[in-house]
Amino acid sequence: MSINLSLLPPGEKNKIELDKQASFLIWKLREAKATPDEIDQQATKILDEQEKAWFLQSVEKYKRVMGVA
Repeated sequence: MSINLSLLPPGEKNKIELDKQASFLIWKLREAKATPDEIDQQATKILDEQEKAWFLQSVEKYKRVMGVA
């Protein structure tokens, strides 16, 4: 079954984008191409509190998955 992401409502698209950003930041952190400060900087740019919570939850998920402390 395939899902066309472009057909999702804007809120769902944004959640996917925030999840991708979190994944990429943790990968950069694991590869020593970023610092933990970059995660904080990205989080402060997110104005909506629910979106910020989603982003930080994704950060924690990818830290566990990628074994980053």
